Amino acid sequence: MPAFEPMTFAQSLDLPRPGPTSPGHDEATRQYLERRISAHLDAGRLALGITDNRFTMISVRRDRGPVYRVRLHHMFVTAPPVVTRALARYIACNEAQASRFLSRYIEENQHAIRRLTRRRAPALTLETKGEVHDLQDVFEELNRMYFEEKIEALITWGARGGRRRRRRTSIKMGSYSVEDRLIRIHPALDRRFVPRYFLEWIVYHEMLHQVHDIPVIGGRRQFHTPEFMAQESNYEHYERARDWERRNLDRILNF
Repeated sequence: MPAFEPMTFAQSLDLPRPGPTSPGHDEATRQYLERRISAHLDAGRLALGITDNRFTMISVRRDRGPVYRVRLHHMFVTAPPVVTRALARYIACNEAQASRFLSRYIEENQHAIRRLTRRRAPALTLETKGEVHDLQDVFEELNRMYFEEKIEALITWGARGGRRRRRRTSIKMGSYSVEDRLIRIHPALDRRFVPRYFLEWIVYHEMLHQVHDIPVIGGRRQFHTPEFMAQESNYEHYERARDWERRNLDRILNF
């Protein structure tokens, strides 16, 4: 295999950057990128797919044969040669230097991770006042106490299903949409046995997503960095909320 020639990332930025390619690439485009990477592989066959996945930029599966089954984000379609060489090294032997280089390349091309076409603003019906808890009141109080009222986001309860209760095995209590700046809270938390301080912790966690960057590590976006987790522990009732969750998770799952 040709040696991977180190290049500073500043130098690589002088080379062509990913263009506005479509996620629905044609077969010729896929084959072209596959050939470019395969040229730097000594042995093995590359089976390449191009994706528009916003969370995993590089996925490698090494089968016997060997066959390298690889999925790459479309940002790599027009990547310069130094990047395709790094991809080959990462695919073939998970080289640490190549991994760090590719992580920096992905960081510098975050713009390509966003949807290539602007989505229509979703038609939202915000439901903030629940049967027990008022999300807008919780959000505004947290914004004053912890964020100097700098968090700009909408908040709503998630969709409520039928009233028939069933035992779940897992639950996503909250989510934050970066594109829409929208926090959704699971309606299972809008019940009388759920204390306000626990609901505040969930909302506070989702608000933190607007504060912290999302670095790419090993080809994956890391949403909960050490810095994120450290700031989360600043919530006044952090330990109390975590303890309550451990003791009451079964009750929350029964919704």
